Amino acid sequence: MTNFVLASASPARLKTLRSAGLDPTVIVSGVDESQADGLPPIEMALQLAELKCAAVAPRDDVPDGALVLGCDSVLELDGEALNKPGTEEEATRRWQDLRGNTGVLHTGHCLRDATTGRVAAATASTTVHFADVSDEEIAAYVASGEPLHVAGAFTVDGLGGAFVTGIEGDHHNVVGVSLPLLRELVLELGHSWTDLWAR
Repeated sequence: MTNFVLASASPARLKTLRSAGLDPTVIVSGVDESQADGLPPIEMALQLAELKCAAVAPRDDVPDGALVLGCDSVLELDGEALNKPGTEEEATRRWQDLRGNTGVLHTGHCLRDATTGRVAAATASTTVHFADVSDEEIAAYVASGEPLHVAGAFTVDGLGGAFVTGIEGDHHNVVGVSLPLLRELVLELGHSWTDLWAR
């Protein structure tokens, strides 16, 4: 079995990888995400994924022979990058813009082989359609705290799932990691996807 490291604090990413048969070691990068401010949304997602991977890969606590994955998600709405809102006021404004609208969730993926130093990176993009939610629903959702610390101020696998009316593309990508894309990156680095399965 190939060791796998997730350079992300996202519980949703960890759960998705575990459901797919992996047993990642989590090592949080601590990267300052404001470093990518001002970039177009799709470039921002990939840049942050690369920074997170680069911050974790050389660390002493990375297991020998590991594959290290950095990921970052950004919601694009009308050409603007929407990352984590951070405050209730900003989350409320986001949802006032999101309701009845359509955005594109970009997740950058950067995978590094800690043995060879080789890197494979790409971005997956999924179109997300949002329900025309009421002011009361927005207030209740924001008060739950869930949207404050996630890209785009929503989840599809939590309370926010009822406010997503449709998805075009990879569902897992909206949760935070595209499994089909990750498999392609694993193969690009010369590894077998099934060798990552915990046994």
